[in-house]
Order: sequence, then structure tokens, then C-alpha cells
Amino acid sequence: MQPVDFTTLSAVSADLCKRWLPARCEQVYQRDQYTLFIALRTLDSRGWLAVSWHPQAARIHMAEPPPKRPDTFTFSQQLKHQLGGLALTQIKALSPWERVLDLQFAARPHEPALWHLYVEIMGKYSNVILTTADHQIVTAAHQVSEQRSSVRPIQTGKPYVPPPAMHGPLPTLDEAFEDWRDRVALIPGSLKKMLVKAYSGVSSSIAAQLILATNLPTDIATNDLSLADWQSLFRHWCSWLKCLNTETFTPGWLNRAQGGYTVLGIGMVQPAENVQILLDEYYRHQFNQEEFRRLHHRLSQRLKVLLAKLRQKADTFSTRLQQSDQAESYRLKADLLMANLSQWRIGMSQITLQDFESGEPVLLPLNPEKNAVQNAQAWYKQHQKLKRARQAVVPLLAEVNTEISYSEQVEESLLQVSDYQVVADLRSLEETLRELIAQGYLRDTTGYQSGSKSNLKNAAKSGFKSGSKSGAKTPNDPADFRCYTTPQGIDILIGRNNAQNEQLTFKQASDYDLWLHAQEIPGSHVLLRLSAGDVPTDDTLQLAANLAAYYSRARQSDQVPVVYTEPKNVYKPKGALPGMVIYKRERVLWGQPQQAQALIDGLSQTL
Repeated sequence: MQPVDFTTLSAVSADLCKRWLPARCEQVYQRDQYTLFIALRTLDSRGWLAVSWHPQAARIHMAEPPPKRPDTFTFSQQLKHQLGGLALTQIKALSPWERVLDLQFAARPHEPALWHLYVEIMGKYSNVILTTADHQIVTAAHQVSEQRSSVRPIQTGKPYVPPPAMHGPLPTLDEAFEDWRDRVALIPGSLKKMLVKAYSGVSSSIAAQLILATNLPTDIATNDLSLADWQSLFRHWCSWLKCLNTETFTPGWLNRAQGGYTVLGIGMVQPAENVQILLDEYYRHQFNQEEFRRLHHRLSQRLKVLLAKLRQKADTFSTRLQQSDQAESYRLKADLLMANLSQWRIGMSQITLQDFESGEPVLLPLNPEKNAVQNAQAWYKQHQKLKRARQAVVPLLAEVNTEISYSEQVEESLLQVSDYQVVADLRSLEETLRELIAQGYLRDTTGYQSGSKSNLKNAAKSGFKSGSKSGAKTPNDPADFRCYTTPQGIDILIGRNNAQNEQLTFKQASDYDLWLHAQEIPGSHVLLRLSAGDVPTDDTLQLAANLAAYYSRARQSDQVPVVYTEPKNVYKPKGALPGMVIYKRERVLWGQPQQAQALIDGLSQTL
């Protein structure tokens, strides 16, 4: 995760001062133990200032509104009490090249500050501290006792002490080229590392961007640079310092897929509207990625354990059914012995009798301590016992097989999305988690079930923005289907999980659509959207079948049987698990998932 360095903080501060000062503090809300939101209103607009002291993602920027959940944090309540209704009048850097901003709050613009909110963006030492006008600490997001730090304790009632001064030289435009080069090249090594070590205030990200701007390899060593390379690098170094002095920044994405941003325009592949939106989207995307990985791992591991137990139970029931298949043989033995009681003799351990139908000799083992009738009765009892076992085991095995099918269906939805790309991926996992909790397969340890609406609303505002043919989705709209458009101009919708599969089949489908699914194989429900009078071409129908095969458990096969029918022929049995349906009047088409894999990138996709 790319940290906020001095350059980025300068860009954010400059933009905030330009567009958001002065502003009235209307509300203070703390979302979690590391993130605070301050509602600001200017004459032209209203927005939320996000302030975070997260160890890996400390930052400050304007952001989307926070989720509407109860705020139970003491720190935010204290800030709300002191800053509510005041005006944010100034945002100043505490000292040159220091990543600390002083947010000053006064009764009215142009009046002396009553409160100072110091935002310290310093990695694992990040903090947010509220002080009075005479710099007495009133509250802090993270208090530091004298036992933990004798250099700079941070406690209520103590005077605020700025962070220790930085050691080492600071970048300056007054430095001559030769002095700069000698300082960077003093110790041979990686150019990127030497730029960071030679000067305070130079982050790894800035060093990499300067090297990129000079068209040099990222891993080049200082000994490998020519004089022309040094001169070109120095020009970009000076351009960077001029951007800081003039506060002219160009925010944009370095690589949207892999993450990474710039405020200097170096290596930019896509511009951002402003630095506030850039940071807001970047960090939401990064946190969504982490949440996705955590949830995906939790669900995958739970399903792996669950399926192992269910399959073991199914094997046990199958074994008992195989044993019950011998029930008839016990009855036949008993009948044969009862029909030949005269041939039995006291103390016999076995007897040979002729089979009723074939006439072949049959050897029957006997208990010599029992007479013939008692041996026959024992076989009759065993026959009845095995019959009762079959009657009990058959529904149990059917129930276990149903659970296995359901679990495999859920597992398949996880396998379809192994990496986070867009917010719909995370929302799909959250829906699956709530479903498993509701079905009793997981315990609700995170509040997803009770706070599902809030979580869904929060997720709807996360991740990168993307176009949608249906327009912007509302927070409570779960229809984040995969959507492809065929060359014929027909949309194909595909469910991401059981909840979306049912939404697709029973709520979105119309009488004119076609419903597709891999035959008797766990997979997604697929809907070919048609209007009245539309007749899909064979190529369009084949493409839909290919996608149904691809988004199924048989995606590695060359050919997969795919059934298709009208949605009115698809039913959900009473009491069935989520996503489990039956259908009739189906037709079968062979889908080719490998062709779908090749075509997916070429189709217009809305996520």
C-alpha cells in the first residue's frame, strides 16, 4: 500500500486550502479505531474530510460520506463537543518537510484559532491530537505514556511537543548539480535507495517516479549512470521541487489495475479529477482488497472443512445402504431353513440345502447353540433391522447430498472470483457470508447479519467507479450481476452467488428471456435478455451456453452440457436451500467454456 508522503500531503493541503477554506464543522464521526470523518460546509458545497492514523494507511483527504452506523468512540465525541459549529480557518504545515498538518478552528473566519487539530502522517507513529490555543493537549487518538516514550509522551493535559526534527539534509533548489550528484553517489548502491537515504523528505515513491521520468531502469545502480543520466535526473529533481514551491500538482493513476498513484503526473496512465478523489478511491480500493482476501480465505476454509465432513458422512451412509442391500438375502436364508426343518440336527454349525429357484446347493452357517427355528428367527430379525436402516438412511443420505450440492455451489461462486477487481466482488462475498450465517454454517462474529444493510450500503460506496448500462446502483440493490453484450446487441446476465442467482431467475427474468445453467453441475444462473419478438441467433445462444459452461464447476472441460428453458419453467422447491432450483421442458446445448474464456475479454462487460 502506497503511503502518503510529503509530496502527496502537500498536494492535499494545497487543494484543501484552495477549495475548502473556510468551512464550518458540522459533524464529527469515527468509523473505526483509525478513521475519523469531519463534515465540512462551505458557501458552495458540503463534504466529509477523512482523517486516518492507520499504521499502514495514514492519510487526510475529502471522502465519500461514511456509513450510517452508531459512533461509540470517545475520541470523536470529544472532538464533536469542542469543534462542533466552529470554522476550519487554516491548514498549515507544522514545519518544512514535516508530514504534520495544523488544522485551526476558530469561532469565525479571520479570528484567532481556538483549537488546533494536529494530523501527524508518520507511518506507525501517526496520530491525531487536539490542543487548545496555547497548545495544551485535550485529547489524542493514540495516547503515549512516558513509560513508552520518554522523548515525546502524548497525554491529556501535557503541552504539545512537535515530532523530533529530521536529521540529514533537506532537498533545496539552491543546491548545485555537482554537490547534489556527489551526495547521492557518495556510497555506491541502488539509485532509488541512495536518493531516499541522501535526503530527508524523499520517499521511495518519489524516487521511483524521478527514475521513471529519466527513462532509467528501476533497479539501476549509481555507478551505472552516465553524466547525461545524472543531468537528466537532476532536471526532474528540480522540477519536482518547483512543483512543491508553486503548489502545482497533476494527480493521476500510475497503474489502475495494480494500484499506485502520482501527484506529479510522472508515469500517469489515467488522470484523476483531483487529488481528493484520487486518494479516496485508492485507499478504499486497497482496503476492499484486504477485506476481500480475508473474507475469501475465511469462506474458502470453512467450505473446505464443511465439504470434507459432509462427504465423510455421505460415505458412511452409502456404506450402510450397501449393507442393507443384503437384507433380502437374510430373509431367503430364513425361509429356506424353515422349509427344511427336518434336515436340522442338534449341534450343527452349518447345513447344505437346495435353493428354491435354481436347485443349487446353498451352504448356510448355523449357531450350534440354537435350534433351527431360533437360527431362522435371528435371520428374520437381521432382515427387519436392515430394512429399517435403509428407510432411515435413504432420506439422511439425500439430505447430505443436498447439502453437498449446496456447498459445492457456494464454493464454485468463490472459485469464480479469486482476486478482487471491483466492489461487486466484495459485495458478493458479503452476501455469501450473510447467507452462510443465516443457514447456520457460520457464526456471526462480525455483525454482518445484524448490520447487513449498513454493510451493503458501505460496500456500495467502495472501490473504483465504473460505467453501468443500468445507471448507478442504489445502496440496497444487490443486482451486481456480470453483464455481457453479444455482437447481436443482446445482454447476458450472470449471477455471482446464490442470492444473485435467485434475484436473476425469479425477479429480473421476464417471460421472453431464456434461462441457462450447466446441467447437474454447480454453477451460475445465466439469463439471456430478450424482448417480445426477439429470436436469438444460433451464435448468440451458443455464446450464452459457453458462458454458462465457463461460470460452472466444469470450466476446465472441453464441452459441458447446458440446459436452457424459459424462466417460467424454473422453480424453487419449498424449503430448498438458497440457489437450488428445479426446471422442466429444458433443452440441452453443448457449451464450450474454453471459447468463452477467449471471448470474455472482447465482450463489453459491465460490473
